[in-house]
Amino acid sequence: MPILTLYYGHMDVTVTFSAFLIAISLLLQRGNPRFAQLTSSVFGLFYCGYLPSFWVKLRSGLAAPALNTKIAYSWPILLGGQAHWTVGLVATLISISSIIAADTSAFLCGRAFGRTPLTDISPKKTLEGALAGLTGCVLTTVLLSTVLCWPRSLLSATAYGILIFLGSLFGDLVESLIKRDAGVKDSGSLIPGHGGILDRVDSYVFTGALCYSFVKVALPLYGV
Repeated sequence: MPILTLYYGHMDVTVTFSAFLIAISLLLQRGNPRFAQLTSSVFGLFYCGYLPSFWVKLRSGLAAPALNTKIAYSWPILLGGQAHWTVGLVATLISISSIIAADTSAFLCGRAFGRTPLTDISPKKTLEGALAGLTGCVLTTVLLSTVLCWPRSLLSATAYGILIFLGSLFGDLVESLIKRDAGVKDSGSLIPGHGGILDRVDSYVFTGALCYSFVKVALPLYGV
């Protein structure tokens, strides 16, 4: 994390150099290296290294003060004072909270009312659960945007919530696809009953990049 913070999430050179080293090591290994080995290794570097760095970009790279966030005015000096509350911090808090709300809503409602399968990639996911996750995610985003006064408009908050849910769902499905291709039920055994660490963080992998792009590009460009 200190290295990521130093680069503020700019991992382009590091990831490219690492991919080059992986390619060289595969080409120099004994036997007949397969192209599938190269693609899976490089994707793993992108999936586990580059994409999560956008959370650092979101938190540390958007250093503009959150001027409309009222809680910042009374924030203790010992904890950073008003300067601690930046757009990056507010966006990160909203994003993480909305992902948790989406996962929780989808799980509870899907388990209680789920009847229609969402996709063959993950048979346990249902359309009812996905709709509940979308609703919970958007409501959380809108509620927190009202409390933290960012984004200012209802349209922006709603769009942000939808984007967070899509990133969360896509990350979950990609992780399920990886497990299915590997022929395993869980990504690990470190956390019993939870399917492994990757199963706990899969919703965050793509979402950081989408959230950063929304705040950095969509909001200034379209003003939604």
